[in-house]
Amino acid sequence: MTLDDEIRIITEQEAALQFSTFNADTAWELGSRLRTLVVKDSRPTAFGIWMGGQTLFYAATPNVAPGNEDWVRRKRNTVVRFAKSSFRVGKELARQNTTLEVRQGLTLAEYAAHGGGFPLTLRGSGCLGAIVLSGLTQPEDHEIVVTAIADQLGVTVPRLEI
Repeated sequence: MTLDDEIRIITEQEAALQFSTFNADTAWELGSRLRTLVVKDSRPTAFGIWMGGQTLFYAATPNVAPGNEDWVRRKRNTVVRFAKSSFRVGKELARQNTTLEVRQGLTLAEYAAHGGGFPLTLRGSGCLGAIVLSGLTQPEDHEIVVTAIADQLGVTVPRLEI
């Protein structure tokens, strides 16, 4: 799969995975669904859901690395800044052979263009916040988040090869 194919698929995922409503109850259900996905395979992760600067859900599983909370924060910042998945931002930068620092003047201490952050988009309104997972490989972080959202919405989306 080429870089352009990956960017196309991620863009299609973002277009398909939009909510008609989203509130704290939705976040709890989505966060619980995400936790179920990572716990069943004993995956060491940290993850959360934010909307409008408010933390609606946050959890970690056993054996998660101490630095994963910071990765979650940095991926969240990237999603909120660009209103697209952190994985897509990273892939687009790779296609341009550049970085967040060079292209946008953003510090890597505050932003991460790595898989795992996904926009919470309200259909017809835009990006409300982010759902973020950290602890696995970039493609795994991304695809687990996509799976949780797709399952919650009851939709099928194209998938990346992991």
